[in-house]
Amino acid sequence: MREIDKWAKQCMALEDQIGYRFKNQITLLEAMTHSSFANEWRHKKMLDNERLEFLGDSVLSLIVSHYIFDKYSQLPEGELTKVRANVVCESSLALKARRIHIGKYLLLGRGEEASGGRDRDSILADCLESLIAAIYLDGGFDQARNFVIDNFMDLIDLAVNGELMSDYKTKLQEILQSNTQDKIEYIVVREEGPDHNKIFFVEVRIGEKVIGFGDGKNKKEAEQNAAKFAISNMSNQ
Repeated sequence: MREIDKWAKQCMALEDQIGYRFKNQITLLEAMTHSSFANEWRHKKMLDNERLEFLGDSVLSLIVSHYIFDKYSQLPEGELTKVRANVVCESSLALKARRIHIGKYLLLGRGEEASGGRDRDSILADCLESLIAAIYLDGGFDQARNFVIDNFMDLIDLAVNGELMSDYKTKLQEILQSNTQDKIEYIVVREEGPDHNKIFFVEVRIGEKVIGFGDGKNKKEAEQNAAKFAISNMSNQ
């Protein structure tokens, strides 16, 4: 399998990127193997990274939860939940995966390769979760924690300050631009609460049609939530 041989030669560079040396290279190989590749080589009984992804999701959530619980003792449960959700969401994981060039080391099937899977958010995010699980299994919880905190600390701080969220407005624009020339508008329809703790309510409209609504502690958050609602509503139609 020339692909595996080539990947093995790149393995040290990957470990340099993530700052961890694996004792068992097979664990790292499994973390980098997409199901499309494993299916093409099923006669070799290749393992894909889906089981590691399952474990990595929980390991990541625990590490981030513990970190923000200890560091941000002033935050109530609801805010802690929001912070964690923004840090461990697909877009955040894909961002971090790109920063350490995970896509370069993925083993993909020919179809996924041809369709741009090496730079697809969902594949990159799943692979990063698999890598976290691989580090945890190979080196223990402390090594996994070091990796997560080193790579996610900046996103955690942004999330705590309300500056990290998925860019649903851009996604909505991309979805709609091929179907309509009408302008997308975000309208603040009302505000509630005192100045120091105000909630903004926003509608997103195309022409006169309301396609989504949302609220937030500031206009930016409310607009993002309105765009998120619109995307979800369109997906369910």
